Formats: sequence, C-alpha cells, structure tokens
Amino acid sequence: MAGKKLGFYVFFIPVFLWLFLLIVVPHIELFLMSLRTEDWVGNTSWSLANYKNFFSEPIYWLTFVRTAIYSILVTCITAIIAFPVAFFITKVANPRFSGFLAVLLLMPFWVSELVRVYGWMILLRESGVINHFLLQLGLISKSVEMLYNDISMVMVLVYTSMLFMVVPLLSVLESLDDSLIEAAYDLGASSWTILTKIILPHSKPGLTSGAIVVFMLTLGNYLTPNLIGGKSSLWFTEQIYTQFIASFNWNQGAAFGFLLLALSSLIIWIGLKLTRQNLTKVVQ
Repeated sequence: MAGKKLGFYVFFIPVFLWLFLLIVVPHIELFLMSLRTEDWVGNTSWSLANYKNFFSEPIYWLTFVRTAIYSILVTCITAIIAFPVAFFITKVANPRFSGFLAVLLLMPFWVSELVRVYGWMILLRESGVINHFLLQLGLISKSVEMLYNDISMVMVLVYTSMLFMVVPLLSVLESLDDSLIEAAYDLGASSWTILTKIILPHSKPGLTSGAIVVFMLTLGNYLTPNLIGGKSSLWFTEQIYTQFIASFNWNQGAAFGFLLLALSSLIIWIGLKLTRQNLTKVVQ
C-alpha cells in the first residue's frame, strides 16, 4: 500500500507542479493584470476599463470576429481534407504500408513551423517556384503575387494544422471494425449510407477532438497570418502582440489575451452543444 502511494505521488507531483506553475499561475496573473489600470502619474486602480476598450473600439472586436470566422473555416477545410486521408491510411491502404504513410505525414512536422512557413513563401512569392514553372509553361505572361492575401493564408493554416486533425482520426478509424462495413454492404447499404450511419458516427469523437485542437491553434496562431497574410490580414494575436510589445500596454494586452481564452472556450462549448458531444468522451 505504501509503495502504491509513493508511486502515485512520484507521478502526480510533477504533473501537478507543471499544470499549476506553468498554466494556472500565469493565467491568474494574466487575469489580475488585465484588471489593473494606471493613470499618467503611475497610480494603479482596479477596474474593467481594459475589457470595455475591447467592446468600445470596433477594430478590436471586429478583428476577433474575423479571426474566429477564419479559424472555423480552416477547421472545416482541415477536417474535409484530413478525413479521406485518415480513412485511406487505416481502411484502404495495405496494412504493411500504413505505418510508412503515417510517417510521411509526420515528416514535415519534424522541422520548425517557421521553416515550413518560409518554405511556402518561397513557393508562392512573385519570384518563387510556382511562378517560375507557370512562366516556363506559358500559362502566365508575368509573375503573379500569390502571397499576402486571405486565400494563401488559409491554405498555409490548413497545411500547418493537418497533422492535428489526422492523428485523432487515425486513432478512431483504426478502432472501427471492418466487419461492420462489410455487413452493411452485404445487406445492400449504399456507400453514402455507410458513411453517414456507420463511419461518421464512429469518427465523431476524433473529429471533435481534432477540431478543438485545430481551432485553438489557428485562433492563437501569430506566425502564419503575419508572414503569409501580410499587413492587410488582421488577426487578433497581432492585436495582443501590439499591446504587449509595440505599445508596452501590458494591462490591455493581458485583457485581450484573457478575452481570447474566454471567447475561444465559449465557441468550443457552443460547438460541443451543437454537435451533442461530451468533452469527457472526446478526450478519452
């Protein structure tokens, strides 16, 4: 009994300290900082002024709405692309090559996100690889600037988020019994019926968990919107960066950061209610 308790504390204490010191404490400090306001002489007071600034200035909340909409769009596109990929690896491809195909998906993520984003910039820029081949083939008469627009930004965000949708889907689809699909075919069910009545309901936990991760990562992404979207692409994380680094207004930046956490959690809660999913079942 003593040995079991010792083993429990050996594993529990490091996890508890990691969660408490690196997640709970910083968020408490972030919240307290967001409630502080300072006047021009340096006097500190407690108020909701930093939160009121978010709703009183249209540029702030419109930027968040725009960021949330594009994050939802990226999540949906990622799910549409990732599902056939995961299904092919688990149910169509030869089992001997499934592991190799999964490694191919992982390989691009062995390098930094910055390197991958710069790789896309080399492909899409005006003097990049794609423009070079299009000019050589005579499909265009002059180079086209493919960077610094919302389409290229969404495309790169989907690419950088793909793995986080594929991995949960691989897990749930591997647990799907092939005999269920074969029995449905033998009973005369169409491919659409099998997809909607067997495969998708079984995959819903994986889709939901993947969607949560992709949405949160996209919503909080700073690098890709800044480098690929350019100055015309407003992203809420840039507003937070501006408050902390450019304006040195840490209290306002803390309020924006806490609002990002609160509003994104609210969006996820609404999504779980609409899809009738339970977060406990999703993370299992």
